[in-house]
Amino acid sequence: GQYYPGDSIIHRLDARTKIMATFIYIAAIFIAKGIVGYGLCALLLLLMIRLCKVPVKLMLSGLKSIIVIIIFTVVLNMLFIRTGKELFGFGIIHITLDGVIVSIRLCIRLIMLVLGSSVLTLVTSPISLTEGIEALLKPFKKVGVPAHEIAMMMSIALRFIPTLVDELDKIKKAQ
Repeated sequence: GQYYPGDSIIHRLDARTKIMATFIYIAAIFIAKGIVGYGLCALLLLLMIRLCKVPVKLMLSGLKSIIVIIIFTVVLNMLFIRTGKELFGFGIIHITLDGVIVSIRLCIRLIMLVLGSSVLTLVTSPISLTEGIEALLKPFKKVGVPAHEIAMMMSIALRFIPTLVDELDKIKKAQ
């Protein structure tokens, strides 16, 4: 996502705080088990979206670029997970209850992961994000990790992702 200027509580937080909160949120998504865990992660995500005051349409536009990956992943999981009660079978294709459940969980995780990451990039300017990454990686300089170079590479990558998506949209519309 691109930076969306604003004056919300989330916008005013230090970049390091936002980066660490995003990492903790991502870890929570992958640790979550069952409806309660996913519900808490979804509730936290909705709270963050509400607090950052970024238009929901802009927030959801980040999903547009990965919808193909989500569909592909869901279909593969449904086709290759063969445990549990069979819901549908035709020739070599067998869709089981376990496959459907795993697919739904993975889909929910991916959507929450992208939206959670979008909150970070939408409420943090690229310069602040670069400075925050560099500050968080600074302790690793002692063991030879090039903190400044890594932060710059990530900043450049983040700046060009929206440009790449815009170009892909133009190509799609032209065809």
